[in-house]
Amino acid sequence: MDIAIVSAHELTPDTPAIARELGRGHRVTVYTRSKVQGDGVEHVPAGPDMELSENDLLPYIPDFSDGLRRRWREHRPDIIHAYSWSSGLAAIAGSEGLGVPVTQTFHSHYDDSRSAAPVRRLECAIGRRARAVIAACADEESELIRMGVPRRNISVVPHGVDIERFRRQGPAFPRGERPRLLHVGHVGADWAVHALRAVPEAELVIAGGDDLSVERLRALATEHGVADRVEMLGMVPHTAMPKLMRSADLVLSLPSTVPTGTAALEAMACGIPVIASATGAHLDSVVDGVTGFLTRPDRPLEIAHRIRRLLGDPTLRTAIGYAAADRARSRYSVERISMELLRVYEKTCA
Repeated sequence: MDIAIVSAHELTPDTPAIARELGRGHRVTVYTRSKVQGDGVEHVPAGPDMELSENDLLPYIPDFSDGLRRRWREHRPDIIHAYSWSSGLAAIAGSEGLGVPVTQTFHSHYDDSRSAAPVRRLECAIGRRARAVIAACADEESELIRMGVPRRNISVVPHGVDIERFRRQGPAFPRGERPRLLHVGHVGADWAVHALRAVPEAELVIAGGDDLSVERLRALATEHGVADRVEMLGMVPHTAMPKLMRSADLVLSLPSTVPTGTAALEAMACGIPVIASATGAHLDSVVDGVTGFLTRPDRPLEIAHRIRRLLGDPTLRTAIGYAAADRARSRYSVERISMELLRVYEKTCA
């Protein structure tokens, strides 16, 4: 099977590993605006040579779809898998007249704000046009059905984790004597800062965020009197994340919307207990009380209680860490996720 993966925005962390796994028995080409190096990756120029938000990408989608069309007319794939709504627009336009089925994965943070309405309408149109839509979790499946995507066209395939890179054994970044909490991503990190006030013995490391969000979180830490125990790392290369996660006692992931849950999965694969917001993909991946804890992100005292319980009970922390790593390996490995995707592709092409 000749598989075309389209990512106009940015590659998700598991995409290269998924492509490698699929490529063991099939031809796989990843088409992207990003100048990502690697076997089977084709750069399709469109717009300025810089990372853009999906909304900012919209004016350049015609150029991207034209580039795809030229390539696919020379070498027609058997199936196209578009990641994100901007990729879906380009893939549908680029494959016009070729008779190639398009499968679609969205990465949207669903909400009811007025600013999300235009994107929602685009997703509705793409979801109905695509031959199959792949939801990352049960929550997203329900949302797609409410959007009007036929249930029969939806398959639930979660995002995967590269268990060769994210594993219990391996090097870790140096750290001090304090228990270390790590929040991955700046979204939701303010709740971790709030919770830190009630965990006076711990330090909090926050990975991710641009200059503006870093300064905002620093100001919040100062306001709550915990600035001396908060370290802001800003953007951290994904290649460094396994070492960073293994340096932590606990990993926090507290955004209010969770379309993929990648950070929690990667922490679980490293054998680090997670405290995660009880929403979206976390509801599928984190087994409450077994592989981590689920909590409302806007309840910092509850979060602090969970943190203190785990930090105060090394035996529980170790047991949860082993259970988390086992679940990540058995359910979310890229090998298994690739097999599930392949079944969707084969069904769609039949």
